[in-house]
Amino acid sequence: MLLASYYFYFSYNPWFLLLLIGTSVLDFYVARLISKTNSSKYKKTFLVFSLTTNIGVLFIFKYFVFFYNTALSVFSTNSLLLSSFIIPAGLSFYTFQSMSYLIDIYRGKYKADDKMVDFLLYVSFFPHMVAGPIVRYSSLMPQLKTTHYFKNIEFWEAFKLMIWGFFKKMVIADNLARIINPVFNNLPSNFNSIEYILVAILFLIQLYADFSGYSDIATGVAKLFNIKLDINWKRPLLSKSITEYWKRHHISLTSWFKEYVYFSLGGNKVNRLKWVFNILFVFILSGLWHGANFTFFIWGVLNGVFYLLERSLNKIVFKIPEILKWIYTMILISLFFIAFRSNNLSDLKYIYYSIFVNFSLKGGMIHFFALNDFLFLMLMFCFLFVLITKEVQEEYSFLKISFVDKVKPIFYIVVLCLIFAFGNFNSNSFIYFQF
Repeated sequence: MLLASYYFYFSYNPWFLLLLIGTSVLDFYVARLISKTNSSKYKKTFLVFSLTTNIGVLFIFKYFVFFYNTALSVFSTNSLLLSSFIIPAGLSFYTFQSMSYLIDIYRGKYKADDKMVDFLLYVSFFPHMVAGPIVRYSSLMPQLKTTHYFKNIEFWEAFKLMIWGFFKKMVIADNLARIINPVFNNLPSNFNSIEYILVAILFLIQLYADFSGYSDIATGVAKLFNIKLDINWKRPLLSKSITEYWKRHHISLTSWFKEYVYFSLGGNKVNRLKWVFNILFVFILSGLWHGANFTFFIWGVLNGVFYLLERSLNKIVFKIPEILKWIYTMILISLFFIAFRSNNLSDLKYIYYSIFVNFSLKGGMIHFFALNDFLFLMLMFCFLFVLITKEVQEEYSFLKISFVDKVKPIFYIVVLCLIFAFGNFNSNSFIYFQF
């Protein structure tokens, strides 16, 4: 399994495999040193060394060019700007997973008595290593050390997850990209306020379908080895508050920041001002985790500020009807994701100005409908209806369970046919591969 994982990563870029092996081996031996020494001073020194190394690798590949170009733009008029480096696939994911192991060893949760091959596989297990979920040691490592038998593999459950994941990715996310990308990649002045809001909502759905689709595929592939990965998405599009959304969206990353950053800063066991700082810091750090761009910083700030406002107005929010809470949440989160998707600050500024200051209904959705033919838009509406109906059924069970169990095989056969009939087979990479 380790060789298969390394070959999987090697096929993407051979040189980046050396980086993966190098950082993993270093963390393995540092964890051993932390576990063996009785001196708290040396434990902390070893931990800081390892964290500095891991964060340093992240900084070089993801943030160095951004900070270098920003500094040159501020202090020099004749700046020779650098181009962005190629970011190793899954760098943030496997680095965070490795760091969580080291921090847990330092905190005394586990002993670093694993074999090197087990630890290397824990970091590089191929189904989830390039885009998560970020799996904890206590969840994954015991499964890797267990002997599994083919007779115990739940093949049907694995195939269901993979089929549904490919449907979300290839039929929904990749086809939505045909609508969304032209809006963000062309001059912002080519579209109007209504179109920006509509495309923002569609991007929220695209991002969810793309990333949760990957998680479903990864979870399904892992099940073929009889290994269960942690749940990473819990129907966030049905959230009725920003607080609830962040409990359902990218759960493994949210819980990672909560345990290793938020709690380390004191969590909510501090005075109110420090608590506000902790919340904002975590959201901003989460934004910058996604990329070195001021747009991600703004996205983190917006989520943090409105999260705090919502917590402050909690009693008022609870009195709002459920449907209105859902509408308010989806619109706000969608507007925030404009910052996430915008290519640069000038585009973001223009779009937000068009929505919040210079709002206009002029032109309706004429530019939006001009992007694709009417049949394509109707098909997309049907695909989105399938997605939402399945999510609502899983959340509320409005159909009888016995009926659902009977039609499930038919449903997944139909979905498989839809993938081959309408899936986008242009090898579009997953959105989160860039992070």
